[in-house]
Amino acid sequence: MARSHSDDSRRGGPVPTVPQVALIGLFVTALVTAQLTASKVLAFSLPVSLPLTGTELVLPGAALAYALTFLASDCYTELYGRRGAQIVVNVAFALNFVVLALVWSTIAAPAADTSIDPDMFADVLGASTNIVAGSLLAYVVSQNWDVIAFHRIREYTGGDRLWLRNIGSTATSQAIDTVIFVAVAFAVGPALLDVGVVLSLEELVALMIGQYLLKLGIAVLDTPIVYAVVALVRSRADRVADVPS
Repeated sequence: MARSHSDDSRRGGPVPTVPQVALIGLFVTALVTAQLTASKVLAFSLPVSLPLTGTELVLPGAALAYALTFLASDCYTELYGRRGAQIVVNVAFALNFVVLALVWSTIAAPAADTSIDPDMFADVLGASTNIVAGSLLAYVVSQNWDVIAFHRIREYTGGDRLWLRNIGSTATSQAIDTVIFVAVAFAVGPALLDVGVVLSLEELVALMIGQYLLKLGIAVLDTPIVYAVVALVRSRADRVADVPS
């Protein structure tokens, strides 16, 4: 006879489902990856010239990884509600500091003779203060807005039009994230902290446009994935609910 969820609850509380753990795992994995890759600036050649950016699309290395966090949070919000998603977002924000502490403590620890060059290690993994400040501020503002916007659009549409809340919430939150991160990491931070180089207004705008175009494109392209994940999880939940206890 199949074991019921009530049995699990009596044995030590409700057991998280595989989809819950998978979505949280994807969110945290993408977030940590974004933190570690944010300092590299990428450049892609375009077949056509765009206003302000020209024939080259420039964006921070974290753009792709960070865009995946919005896919995970939108799926989580749709399936488990606003409160659960906000807990995931804010706990992950706190865990960012654990990642930074572990990385910086490893950089500060003495290196063995057989180790790779400590300076190279620090250059690769030790994100500068301006990058960290921009990343954390952009994260906590944009991710919380994404959850709020997703929930409000859901209420407005009566639970219909998942595509609208996925694209709408991500498009607005990614714009907030892009402006905050680029402005703090490459202008305000370097100017106030004397770390890194203050980019020109033209370079800042090019970075913002490049990063936002990629994120917006991902938001549109990942909509079928959001539909598929939500449908799969809900159908699985329905099958479990039909199993007699």
